[in-house]
Amino acid sequence: MAVDYSLYLVTDSTQAILGDKDLPSVVEAAIEGGVTIVQYRDKKTDTADLIRMGKQLHAITKKHNVPLLVNDHVGIAQAIGAEGVHLGQEDMDLQTARRILGPDAIIGVTANNLPEAVVATSGGADYLGIGTVYATPTKENTKSIIGTAGVKNILHRLSTMDQAIPTVAIGGLNASNVQRVMFQSKSPSKGVDGVAVVSAIVAASDSKAAAAALRKSIDNVPTTMSPKAKENQKVETLLSQVPAIVKKLGKMSPLCHNMTNLVVQNFAANVALSIGANPIMANYGEEAKDLVGLGGALVINMGTVTPDGLLNYTAAMRAYNEIGGPVLFDPVGAGATKVRRNAVKTLMSNGYFDVIKGNENEIRTVLGESMGQQKGVDSGASTSEEAEKVRLAKQLAARERNVVLMTGKTDYLSDGERTYAIKNGHAYLGNITGSGCTLGTTIAAFLAVHKEDRLLAALAGIMMYEIAAEQAAARDDVKGPGTFVPGFLDQLYLIAADASQDDSEWLKAAKVEKL
Repeated sequence: MAVDYSLYLVTDSTQAILGDKDLPSVVEAAIEGGVTIVQYRDKKTDTADLIRMGKQLHAITKKHNVPLLVNDHVGIAQAIGAEGVHLGQEDMDLQTARRILGPDAIIGVTANNLPEAVVATSGGADYLGIGTVYATPTKENTKSIIGTAGVKNILHRLSTMDQAIPTVAIGGLNASNVQRVMFQSKSPSKGVDGVAVVSAIVAASDSKAAAAALRKSIDNVPTTMSPKAKENQKVETLLSQVPAIVKKLGKMSPLCHNMTNLVVQNFAANVALSIGANPIMANYGEEAKDLVGLGGALVINMGTVTPDGLLNYTAAMRAYNEIGGPVLFDPVGAGATKVRRNAVKTLMSNGYFDVIKGNENEIRTVLGESMGQQKGVDSGASTSEEAEKVRLAKQLAARERNVVLMTGKTDYLSDGERTYAIKNGHAYLGNITGSGCTLGTTIAAFLAVHKEDRLLAALAGIMMYEIAAEQAAARDDVKGPGTFVPGFLDQLYLIAADASQDDSEWLKAAKVEKL
């Protein structure tokens, strides 16, 4: 039978999730709201009660022509006449289940990693449940949290195999993140066919409405990370919106959560305050679970790399990813040592970054095309032609489905479809510690207030930052790097003040070219 895996409901009969609601009523309401397939999952009830409830659920699903699968219990599936089963890695093996249930049964298999996905696909599974994407209270014994990056890696491998197999993402999915997961996990040639949810429907007070909201999100997954990208192509169109975004930042004063190196924390906090943001320097990942609810953005700056630091970065990134909070990655000194190169791989495989900002060597390292060992964490002189730099920025942005900023004498900003050269800034920025790091802080603050077009948000941050640097360098009281820093903070503050009064004169200095 043809199966629609787009909205896959997994039941949960525990008091913590179902509460006092009637499970059959919840399932029927969910189907009426848009659920397309149901898995009956109950690990604790006795066999007789499983069969009784399974028959009730199957009567409902058959009425609506929706398949019912049973988690783990092949015998229960046979007894109630269910359309199939879903098997975890610790459950009955796929071949045995197929012999018992026959060739027409739907048999799905959980895949937490690439080897499990390949084995299940080669073994004849009808679909894969890929995850756990995010942490979830409904399943305690998760092998690992793989994030959207892990789902994407599995999908990419599956796309190279001869067999086409449907896939469903599962683990911590709800109405606030299903679109993000489906968008971010898509490999160049394959995306997930659906999402599996548990508490997002079962724990909801109105199961039909919850399913309908999920249905609407799934049916409207964006094809680009910036829904307004098509109308925001021309430089003039983009720049015309920058003053309003700068003004909006001042009004909202968004939280800018910095996980940055110790050398620049004070400077980064001062920059954030000067532009109108609300900074917090919090390197302990567990704090992100509380901070993420404040609607801000996260900066992960890899200037100081330690094993504990990587664990904290990953924990914070997952917290922001789960609710769609913007995350900026600054892979400082990515090519300097083997430790840093491995750290980049770890972070890239454990979450999604809305923006990656770095110099040419850092961007090459993230892309996997390192020019050789980087000397320290500072940007060295580039010998690449513009066409090569544009290729690097566009290729990484297209691969990661995000925005990439390659900094240098000329900056290159790309989302894989739109690419711009920016020639603002001043040489003094290269003579002070942390100018690149604090540019990341600035961009992150803008990401928090303008999510409609992340490339435009990044451009607004770059314009404010680099034009302020030009203004500061031109001041009579600035004689060099030492006097530049306080002047730079002053000009950031003054641009924010001008924007609050709808004065956009400062933006006439913008030097942006569409490539």
